[in-house]
Amino acid sequence: QNYRVFAAAPVVVRRLPLAFLGRAAATTSCASRVSGGKAMEGSCPVGVGVPASTFLNQERAIQVDVDLMSPEGGFSIDQLMELAGLSVAASVTKEYPLDSHPRVLIICGPGNNGGDGLVAARHLHHFGYQPRVIYPKMEKVISQNELYRRLTQQLAQLSVPVTEEWQEPAPSDVDVIVDAIFGFSFKGWRGGGKDAPFDDIIKFLGAEEGVQPRHAVPVVSVDIPSGWDVEAGPPQGLALRPDMLISLTAPKMCALGFKGRFHYLGGRFVPPNIVAKNGLELPRYPGAEQCVQITAAIVSSSSSCSISGAIFDVVSAS
Repeated sequence: QNYRVFAAAPVVVRRLPLAFLGRAAATTSCASRVSGGKAMEGSCPVGVGVPASTFLNQERAIQVDVDLMSPEGGFSIDQLMELAGLSVAASVTKEYPLDSHPRVLIICGPGNNGGDGLVAARHLHHFGYQPRVIYPKMEKVISQNELYRRLTQQLAQLSVPVTEEWQEPAPSDVDVIVDAIFGFSFKGWRGGGKDAPFDDIIKFLGAEEGVQPRHAVPVVSVDIPSGWDVEAGPPQGLALRPDMLISLTAPKMCALGFKGRFHYLGGRFVPPNIVAKNGLELPRYPGAEQCVQITAAIVSSSSSCSISGAIFDVVSAS
């Protein structure tokens, strides 16, 4: 099921030139407008509009990955993970600059989402940050998977701390927490201790809607906030409610319910044939950037509309 939020009558959406829009439409970092270590709410553009039809359900998300790693796509899993992790690290630098948020805790799960987190930790180190990684079940994972073993070895060469043990971090010890635990394959909590310690981690990081979490440190989620359903979004009650979401390749349907301050898209590698085959409308990445700030574009039948700080010209196709 796709949530397509266009007008009933066919429309053509034409983005007006940036020269007309001025600075309000530019997808720029908020880092220059940080006050007291936090970006000033309401002072930044919320991103380039992406049609809700591009937000993927689980079946479409899986298909995009299959196409990328097919003979037609030509990518390998380690290539995709490297590019995804780089875009995660680049996105973090946009809103949590080094001078105010140097200490980054990356919590990695046992699958590909965790691998993205391991790559991001390495790039953050090279960007000058002080990353450290909590990687529960690491020994079991790396004993069964050569790719993850190499990723942890790369961190060891850089003296980036990696531990299997989960301990609640003190606010004075960390400036940003990256949630790289579960991705779009998450199928719900199993109970009975089968998901430990990840269930305890989400309890620590999560909060009821409208309630402040137990910690004051901003959380950045990779692709999907851990514990969310890829299509339905957060569960009722206690859930992870990140400050930033970094969608990878294309945003997932659950991101339509994201209420945090910053939504970025990373994964500047999808070839045009796979974009067309999967019905995607992805934004252009500015310059040499590895990420772009986005929002869901909701189009009405009026003559023009403002979407995420940008202005679009809406013309009837009939």
